[in-house]
Amino acid sequence: MIVITNPSQVKNEINILHSLFEEGLSLLHIRKPDFSEAEMAQFIDQIKLEFRNKLVLHNHLHLAENLGIDRFHFSEKERKNNPAKFSKPYRFKYESISTSTHSIEDFNSIEDEFDYAFLSPVFKSISKENYHPKNDLFQAVKFRTNYKTKMVALGGIDSNNIQKTLENGFDDAALLGTIWNNENPLKEFKLCQQIALSYLQ
Repeated sequence: MIVITNPSQVKNEINILHSLFEEGLSLLHIRKPDFSEAEMAQFIDQIKLEFRNKLVLHNHLHLAENLGIDRFHFSEKERKNNPAKFSKPYRFKYESISTSTHSIEDFNSIEDEFDYAFLSPVFKSISKENYHPKNDLFQAVKFRTNYKTKMVALGGIDSNNIQKTLENGFDDAALLGTIWNNENPLKEFKLCQQIALSYLQ
């Protein structure tokens, strides 16, 4: 399972993150677009060293080496504006790189340098108001031709629809709003994880 941080700070956030890792969270995408360099470093410093290899950084990438992070996520805009940046010499400097897509055509066009890509929004967003699918991505996934890049569903994923998501061709799912808008984020995570593991087994 993948979890993406809430864009802004959340009460008791670091303790929640540690609990998620202890329950088996595979990857945490740290997406804090408004954080300064100092705020980002301070935030990551609070995360236990034993979990640093599970962190994926979205911005302030130059901090990564000192913080023990070698996983990076690049936006759709970054990927399209500078495709040469993701050539193999660059790719092999790091453990993992990922990106974002919003159509099956875009996903299919990704070079195999990327380990996985978010495809969104699958459902109406839980965290973003008025952000909903323009097309039926379940139908679109039938036209998938890129099987070198792992396809990760994003947007409105929760314990009620995660099985449907995996049944319709996605390799994994990323959780955001269902975690951070939930009164009991750990319980929701464990439920999503249990459903996903039961289906994938």
